[in-house]
This record gives sequence, structure tokens and C-alpha cells, in this order.
Amino acid sequence: MNKVLVGCILTSVFTFVANAQVPVSLEERLKEMEQRLKITEKQATDAEAEIRELKKTRAVMQTSHNVPESPVFQRNNNAEVKFYGDAEINMDAASRTGSLTSLKTNTNKNWAPGKKERWDINGRILLGFDGIQKGNGGNYAGFSVQPLASLDGKMNLDDAAFYFGQQNDWKLKIGRFEAWDMFPLNQDTFIEYSGNTANDLYSDGYGYIYMMKEGRGRSSSGGSVLLSKNLDEWYFELNTLVEDGSSLFVEQNYHGNLLDNRKNVIYVRPVVAWQSGPWHAAAALESNLVKNAYGYLNENGRWEDQSGRTGYGMTLSWNTLENDAQDGTVVNLSTAYLDADDEKDFSASINGLWHRVELGYIYAHNNIDRFNTAGVNDNCNGECQLLYPGHYDIHTVHTSWHLPDIMDMPNFNIYLGAYASWLESSASKSNSANERYGARIRFKYLF
Repeated sequence: MNKVLVGCILTSVFTFVANAQVPVSLEERLKEMEQRLKITEKQATDAEAEIRELKKTRAVMQTSHNVPESPVFQRNNNAEVKFYGDAEINMDAASRTGSLTSLKTNTNKNWAPGKKERWDINGRILLGFDGIQKGNGGNYAGFSVQPLASLDGKMNLDDAAFYFGQQNDWKLKIGRFEAWDMFPLNQDTFIEYSGNTANDLYSDGYGYIYMMKEGRGRSSSGGSVLLSKNLDEWYFELNTLVEDGSSLFVEQNYHGNLLDNRKNVIYVRPVVAWQSGPWHAAAALESNLVKNAYGYLNENGRWEDQSGRTGYGMTLSWNTLENDAQDGTVVNLSTAYLDADDEKDFSASINGLWHRVELGYIYAHNNIDRFNTAGVNDNCNGECQLLYPGHYDIHTVHTSWHLPDIMDMPNFNIYLGAYASWLESSASKSNSANERYGARIRFKYLF
């Protein structure tokens, strides 16, 4: 508007100067200038009104065409949003695929898919969305969701959780997630234990490598609430998992019996961890608090409760990789014991990583008191390895080699992995001569 007013005034002045040569009286000149100023003010007012009308018209057109004036993505003050993901593609070669243990060496949930060698391409792509809102005094709240797209065309989910708390003090987390890892396998590539979730850990008729994961989380039939606390070198957490307890067992079979789920279980899993320099140590307990949650009716029609399960675990780590990425070393020593109905299991593991090469060994001992042999045979089509009560020892050796910065990209890595497993048994009728081994190439791309 100011530019229009100035232009009008200058026009009036130039017109006045141009007409100055005409002999007119001073009074007439003043009246003429006054008249021209009124015309100029009216022109400026009309121009301002026209500009306002143009702005209104533009706003209406933007609204009708859904065109915002501000950016589409907005976030609250003190909020952080992160998008990330990774692609993990595997090329596998393995010996006959009938399982010895509940160690899952492929993405197929069929535990005894056949007696022939296996060539397989599998994997998944993960997309992650994290958000956190920071408040006064160190308070914060946030969320995390991680959808998965598998190569077999199925959609899955890793984490989906909401949390809040105070920085470096305490946190409450609710949803689907994993609690503290009490049986770390280091840079494992091919030993994909089925314990990535709290479901399908135990496969009836096969050796069970207990790893303190029954109450850890990521259940497909329930959710978790975790309360954690930091105190100097100490860390405390209590995870509570509520779920259909029979989902722990593949196809709800346990010791040859089909389980009847009558109540949801409530697992409590307290963990105490300590760290000082490169040393890390943790101790934990996990136990189901609900009696008669699931079980079966025996041949006499009597109810047999199978939901009593309590586990104990400890782990000790030495990690210099955090301060020396080139020459650092990671060594993990873990042990776990499960006291369950009609079964006692012990597991121990040691593994080490140096210069991106990892080597590890897992030992498991299963002591089975009671078995419905007919039921086991019906469910595993002659492929089961644990068919009778007795003692079973399971040995697994695994290794991997990390090749970083493929094509000079720090977010593109290749892992070469291999494993071998064998089982020994005190049960004379057990089919214990079998061995399993395999190798894998894993392409890992982070973004």
C-alpha cells in the first residue's frame, strides 16, 4: 500500500509542476492540490482493499485444493521422530532338515520339513518409527513400532511399545518388546533360536535349549509391562508378561499331550545387572504365577497341570569393543536352569568375538521324567529325537565372520555363518545318531 501511495503522490506532484506554467491564482492551485490528494488517498484505499481480496481468494483456492501453507510434517516442541530400518537377506545351505533341537535354523515354522538337504533364500525388511517427547526436569515419553515384511510375503511385527519415565532414572514400558537378554549369542548368524518371541520355544519331541526367554516378551498372544531403574553402576528391571501360556509350545503339544489353555499365564521376570568398565554381569529369574493355567486330562480323566515353570539364569560378559572398535574383544558366558513340570533343563554357553570373527559353543541337558510316546510319534511323523523319558545332551558349535563396508558403504555388511549340532542320549531306544550342520550368507543393509 505504501508503494501505491508514494506513486500517487509523485504523480500529483509531477502533474502540478507540469501545469505550473499556466497562470492561475494561488487559491486555485491549493484547491487543485487538495483535490488531487483526496483522489490519491482514495486510490490507495482501493488498492489496499483489492490486495486483501486477492489474499482471501488465494486462501480459499488453497483450501479447496488441499494445499497447506505450512509443511505437511509437524512435531511438537522438544519432540524427536526417527525413521530407520534394515534389510536382512539370507542364502542358506544345510544338511537334512529334520530337527535335533528347538534351535530354529530357517524361517519355516515346520519343525521337521523333511530328510533331504536344504537350499533356501529367506529374510525380511524391517521399518522402524521411534518418537520421543522431552519435558521439564528430565521427564520424557515415547513410542516405537517396527513392522516387518518377510520374503515369504507375510507381514509381521517386532516391537510396538509406549514408554515414559525420567532420563537416567526410571522407565515404564508397555506393549510388545523384548526384555533383557540373559543368554547372548554374540554375533550369531545361523543359530537363530526360535526365542525371538515368547512363543513356539518348545517343540515337542526335540531337544530344548533353555535360554531364559519364556518370559522375555514379544508374544503373539499377549503383552508386557516393564519397570526399570538405573542406580549408578546398577540396573534393575521387572518384566511382567501376560499371554496364552500354551503358545509357548509348538502346536500346543507338550510331552505327547495336547494342552488345554484355561487361563492366561502371568510371567514375572526380575533382572539385576551390573557394569564396571568392560565387565558386565546379570542375574535373573522368570516364573509363571498362575496355577492350572493349562494342562491336559490323563487316561483316568484327571487334570494334569503343566503350567508350573520357573527358570534361573546368570550371564557374565567382558567387552572392550565399546572403546576399541578395531582390536576390541567380546566374550560372553551364560548359564540357565529350568524347573518345569515333568522336565528339568540346563543350558550353558560361551562365545567370543575378535576382529569380526565369532566362535561359540552351546551345551544343553534335558532330563525328561514323563512322556506320552504315542502322542509324540503322531505329531512328528517319525522325525522326533526325544521319544522316551531320560537324559539328553545337545551340543552346538557356531561361528560367523563379519565383512563390513561392502562397496565402500558403511551401512552394507555381509555375514558368513556356519553351525553344527549333535545329540547324545541315555535312552537306549532314542534315535540319537543324527547330526545337523549348515552354512549361511547374510546380506545386511542398514538405513
